[in-house]
Amino acid sequence: MTDTAYARQQLDQLLQVMQLDDLGEDRFRAQSDNIGTLNVFGGQVLGQSLQAACRTIAADRPVHSLHAYFLLPGEHAPIDYEVTRVRDGRSFSMRRVVARQGGQIIFEMNASFQSASDGVEHQAAMPQVAGPDGLQTERELRQAVLPYLPAYFQDKILGPRGLEYRPVESVDLMNPPKREGQIAVWMRSMASLPDDPALQRALLAYGSDHGLLLSAIAPHGLSLFKGEVRLASLDHAMWFHRDFRLDDWLLYVFESPSASGARGLCQGRFYTRDGKLVASVAQEGMVRPWLKRQS
Repeated sequence: MTDTAYARQQLDQLLQVMQLDDLGEDRFRAQSDNIGTLNVFGGQVLGQSLQAACRTIAADRPVHSLHAYFLLPGEHAPIDYEVTRVRDGRSFSMRRVVARQGGQIIFEMNASFQSASDGVEHQAAMPQVAGPDGLQTERELRQAVLPYLPAYFQDKILGPRGLEYRPVESVDLMNPPKREGQIAVWMRSMASLPDDPALQRALLAYGSDHGLLLSAIAPHGLSLFKGEVRLASLDHAMWFHRDFRLDDWLLYVFESPSASGARGLCQGRFYTRDGKLVASVAQEGMVRPWLKRQS
């Protein structure tokens, strides 16, 4: 299979995962994808829940923010989504989404939508970093460590399906150095996307959950691939500032301002290649280093 065919196949599989079956009365069902995580990838639940919310609102009122909590680890199995139409005002709408598996609530999200409106504008400047051309892909970096991982992971892609990530600064995944400050990664879809702003935002939510928590362990030089630490998303918030296309490069810049109490707080921003700030994200996650036994 050529690289182009592989990229198209991966993205088409992702788009299929983002499709929801309408069960009626604002209830939907979606399939799960096993990308190599022990539990269902949190970004998948984020993207699917946003898709469910968008199915209950007019296309001319796009999402501008979401706030979500991961309550239980999800299984690699179908997920049911139930949307509550909390409010529809003159300019804003609110939707609440609950995700269930086996009768248990595994995830909750509130999302706010707004009709187009003019106002003052400003933004934080994009950091000056190397562009995506010529950078090694994350997939290439992770394939290099596959021989050192358990057999379960050997046939997995170890990252979000259908998206390409290119770290600005490559590091040794097995023996990472201690790093302070921001981490910068270029990302985009592996092939062209439909001209659907709601889908673009759902896919950005999907991709935003990948790598963000790594900024909480970067200052400590811990390796996820060596099993030195356990990470799990606890919550996730996003704000969508401006329109974008995910099939063009976006710069994802993120960092962790604090870690304590076995939790890490991480914050990130998405910029277009020409420096436009299009979205912001924040997440707190469980960060538990595996303590070595004393001999």
